[in-house]
Amino acid sequence: MGNLFDLTGKVAVAIGGNSTLGGAISKGLAEHGAKVAIVGRNLAKAEDVVKQIEDIGGEAKAFAADVSDLTTIERVAGEIEEWSGGWDIILNAPGKNSTTPFFDLATEEWDDIMNVNLRGVVFSTQIFAKKMVEQNRKGSIINISSVSSTIPLSKVFTYSASKAGINSVTHFLAREFAPHGIRVNAIIPGFFPAEQNRKILSEERVNSIMNHTPMNRFGEPEELQGAAIYLASDKASGFVTGDLLRVDGGFESMTI
Repeated sequence: MGNLFDLTGKVAVAIGGNSTLGGAISKGLAEHGAKVAIVGRNLAKAEDVVKQIEDIGGEAKAFAADVSDLTTIERVAGEIEEWSGGWDIILNAPGKNSTTPFFDLATEEWDDIMNVNLRGVVFSTQIFAKKMVEQNRKGSIINISSVSSTIPLSKVFTYSASKAGINSVTHFLAREFAPHGIRVNAIIPGFFPAEQNRKILSEERVNSIMNHTPMNRFGEPEELQGAAIYLASDKASGFVTGDLLRVDGGFESMTI
């Protein structure tokens, strides 16, 4: 079968590819041969990820778009198609978080987080996957979920609800897209020092997390690359769809 993890000739669209976790995964995809479109609100951060990819001999381009404004996603889909002709892999990695207590939660904050974490992912996928179907381009969609999606964690109510929605969407779209040869899976990361969770990591919070993580450490963003490359590769995971792949240092085993 050759190299199971060779993505040469594949094009990946990394939505939220300018984030800590999205950027690390994007670099892993590029290192294994994929041409990567880095999509994010902050173009400067996206261009920084592109430079890191180019520094390791990969090919990438930065595109500015905001999943909470779908007109920008529609525009950027056209720009990426012009650049690459189409795509085989979609990485959905946008993320927004908040520590607002439930009784202080306002509808505006709920809508803001949901518009990025859930609504934005759903309708971005609609835009990009429709083009894959039209082009008869089989491939892989990888959603980034969270350990809080299955066991809701304190202090991140809206985030947890949005990621539980991602799990449901992953299962539904796996069934929906299977006849088109498009696989849909999710990665459930444990605790990684990403931008959106730094503000909730007090010393007490860190101790609590470590008490529930058998490996007794945070994950490194690069440790998500293997799972993503596996799910992106038709050779390695061609019969895998609707899966929620945990990369959590054993967190689940301590909390059931």
